[in-house]
Amino acid sequence: MITQKGDKVIMSKRFDTAISALSSTVSDPLYHLPEAIKSEVCEIRLRMYRPICLHTMTDCYFLNRDSTVSTAITPETLMATKLDLQESFRTLCGYSVYAHQAEIQNGFVTYLCGHRVGICGTAVVEQGRVKSIRDITSMNVRIAKESFGIADPLIRQLGDDLQDGLLLVGRPGSGKTTILRDLCRQIASGALGRARKTALIDERGEVAGVYNGEVQNDVGACCDVLDGYPKSEGILQAIRCLSPEFILCDELGSRTDAAAVEEGVHAGVSIVTTIHAGSLEELKQRPQGIMLLRTGAFRHVALLDSTMEFGKIGEVYEINGLDH
Repeated sequence: MITQKGDKVIMSKRFDTAISALSSTVSDPLYHLPEAIKSEVCEIRLRMYRPICLHTMTDCYFLNRDSTVSTAITPETLMATKLDLQESFRTLCGYSVYAHQAEIQNGFVTYLCGHRVGICGTAVVEQGRVKSIRDITSMNVRIAKESFGIADPLIRQLGDDLQDGLLLVGRPGSGKTTILRDLCRQIASGALGRARKTALIDERGEVAGVYNGEVQNDVGACCDVLDGYPKSEGILQAIRCLSPEFILCDELGSRTDAAAVEEGVHAGVSIVTTIHAGSLEELKQRPQGIMLLRTGAFRHVALLDSTMEFGKIGEVYEINGLDH
């Protein structure tokens, strides 16, 4: 596992990548922030004519014009303008908004290295469905963290039991995707005794960070990435064509997802995935959680503790009838 200092350097560099699409008025003061602050920031929020906010796991800071931050709004606090949002949005889309319509209608754009930018504005609705978003009023830059070794506790605790399936459970922003990425890297590179044939279904491009056809994040030596595939279709495609030993994907939840997971179980594939829930009780109360538990694909549930540090596993439970 890398050192704490090395981890901060990597996080700082990923911060710089995440802000590279933002307007220069915003990105310049962000770029000159101290490394210690960059390494802790999880989200950057731009709201039209409002202060630019930097969120860590525990605090909210306001960005100042002189590349400092404060916990209170002052005359030096930098405000995001309409032009900042317009320029940033066009750059994020590579000046081709049409090419990103499938993402935009779901409220986000995925950028280099898997950074995900949530978008708010006016919905363009056709036949009761959101087709696009116009007049962008705010953006949330979620910084994808590539933390090598963050999955080590799970690898040590479960070892070969990972072959019986794992469901990662936690609140948004708790580190599920970061752990999933490192699990993928380790499984596909020999952490379980030998490199396993692994398929990663990366519907939103957050895990592998495919950009212009190139995988930006390290997801392992023996990993095939199905980028942009709807999760259920990607799972079935992997089973048909790639003979994987493991299939990993982020945020399962629909009935079609659960049905595809069952197909994977019947094909002898090990499934590792994530779901949003703040506790074991909340997981069992969610219809999506019950559906996944009843597939028989998961022997263990790992619950992330968002009150602790980012990516920290609180408890690991064996299923043993949790779906009843």
